[in-house]
Amino acid sequence: MPNCKLCVLVAVLALAGCTEVPAPQSTDPFAGMQWIDLTHAYDAETIFWPTGKPFEHVQTSWGEAEGGYFYSAYDFAVSEHAGTHLDAPIHFSAGGATIDNIPLDNLIGPAVVIDVVAQAAADRDYLASVEDLSKYEAEYGPITADDVVLIRTGWSARWPNTLEYMGDDRPGRADELHFPGIAPELAEVLAQRGVKAVGIDTASIDYGASKDFQTHQILMGAGVTGLENLVGLDALPARGSWVVALPMKIGAGSGAPARIAALVRR
Repeated sequence: MPNCKLCVLVAVLALAGCTEVPAPQSTDPFAGMQWIDLTHAYDAETIFWPTGKPFEHVQTSWGEAEGGYFYSAYDFAVSEHAGTHLDAPIHFSAGGATIDNIPLDNLIGPAVVIDVVAQAAADRDYLASVEDLSKYEAEYGPITADDVVLIRTGWSARWPNTLEYMGDDRPGRADELHFPGIAPELAEVLAQRGVKAVGIDTASIDYGASKDFQTHQILMGAGVTGLENLVGLDALPARGSWVVALPMKIGAGSGAPARIAALVRR
């Protein structure tokens, strides 16, 4: 059925002697935008925390079913903290929210992308600092409580080489890891700002050599969600994109695999 309001508008314009009819506006709320996937696939190459469980994907059915149609199914198992995933506040805060209790509003918001690629290339134990934040804000403006802060180190280019990505590939050993992270001092500032979430394209918001995970403690103690093992941050502007970070809704989960994406203007 034609749009009645549009038909009336065309008739009125015709009677008024107007020959140009305005084109109907797009109903697509994402017109002129594109989605950027910030998620590594879960497969046999998925990198996981050395003390956690690797991704397992077991085929249980494949082929023609008795009814004559094709059917396939799999079982899977994995640590909460493997691959691209969310850390819920309860991961490092006894009173923090579990995965299933994180408000959706805290998982969606404007992205702030702080680039420390050059620093990380020169030092694989580099800690994104308050100085990096200050330089960013001097150019792009202040970070607010509505923001999702993403630290881009360039480390995702090393995926899925565990040795290159983690600094050590010995199963069960997490005492000699080396990769960039976020300085506790910067975590303090971000917690004070009340940002929604903090993410990074490495295996942890704490750097690999950390022994006490201060950055986790600070952010999650303030109720801030962590996003880890991101990819594709090079496709995002420093400002202007929106992040959607939706985890598997695991009841009482301390973390969960997630599909994380960003909406960017074309």
